Amino acid sequence: MLNIIVLGLRGIPDIQGGIEKHCEQLYPKFVQYGCNIEIVGRSPFLKKKQSYYHKLLVRRLYAPDPKYKGLEAFVNTFIGVLYAALRKPDIVHIHAVGPALFVPLARILGLKVIVTHHGFDYQREKWGNFAKKIIRWGEYLGMNFANQRIVVSEEIKKHLKQTYGLESVKIPNGVKIETEKMTENALKNFKLQKQRYILMVSRFVPEKRQEDLIKAFSDAEINGWKLVLVGDISHEDQYIKKVIDLSQKNSNIVLTGFQHGAMLKSLYANAGLFVLPSSHEGLPIVILEALSFGIPVIASDINANLEVNLSKSSYFKLGDIIQLKKKILETVKNIDLIDRRFLINHAKQYSWDVIAKKTFDVYLQFNVKNR
Repeated sequence: MLNIIVLGLRGIPDIQGGIEKHCEQLYPKFVQYGCNIEIVGRSPFLKKKQSYYHKLLVRRLYAPDPKYKGLEAFVNTFIGVLYAALRKPDIVHIHAVGPALFVPLARILGLKVIVTHHGFDYQREKWGNFAKKIIRWGEYLGMNFANQRIVVSEEIKKHLKQTYGLESVKIPNGVKIETEKMTENALKNFKLQKQRYILMVSRFVPEKRQEDLIKAFSDAEINGWKLVLVGDISHEDQYIKKVIDLSQKNSNIVLTGFQHGAMLKSLYANAGLFVLPSSHEGLPIVILEALSFGIPVIASDINANLEVNLSKSSYFKLGDIIQLKKKILETVKNIDLIDRRFLINHAKQYSWDVIAKKTFDVYLQFNVKNR
């Protein structure tokens, strides 16, 4: 039985974010394999401030956070490393390159560390120059001092080889293929028509480029269709305010706020089209989720999106609002001819069961090698 401590995420379950979704799907399967999993979450995102067990025995631990939002990942990971030094698990698994800044400390404290590189976080538009340098430093230290490295895309794997001369194990993000019949609650709650709305599910941050989609949708003027943007808008910053202002100019744009569970599934299941116009991704779980529901996808032509290997017609040039509008109009025109079963089958190669098995194999090989 392996004892694993997991660092670098906000927490689970039902917390917004790609890494959070990744861990929420992955670690309950490890519990089924017989592992003990402890996840150190960040206090603002946890409903309880004491240690407790998830229904599948995935523990979340409370760790205090700093006043300034940008520091929470670093402070939380630092505390998590110290906690791990006391617990002495078989493996510490750190997610993302920012938190990986503390890999050298973990190694000094005698811990065995695996790091998953989920994407080039220093390219995110929300970070200033100083923060970007710190995150790049996290990538350098994390990749060079980790005992083992996992990457979610071929692009990241090539980057580590070319930049640092380091080998890594590629294990992409996954998706759960839903087999149960979905409700139509989303249609009632948000006054939508089945397969007559465009969906985007994402955090509201500049690199996701919701404003590009809003402009393209408004210019397209599609009769009978709405645009549904899913994501947390409760903590209003400059970018969120801009998106809200743009949305209020078009009565066919719906902001649902953060959604999870049955309501999020219902939004996916009844959508006609999914669009992801972002400038930065690791390997986008939301595209895989859309495909798993048989929803056609349009995405920006960044490498991470291209790696999902959609048809050429599914991609548009990043930031090209005119091309995005044309792609939307073309897809909507042919919406009733789309083979949704083909899209679902494409998603099946990213099953979480397969992803979990590959990751667990890395754990086993790593543990035997480092006894």
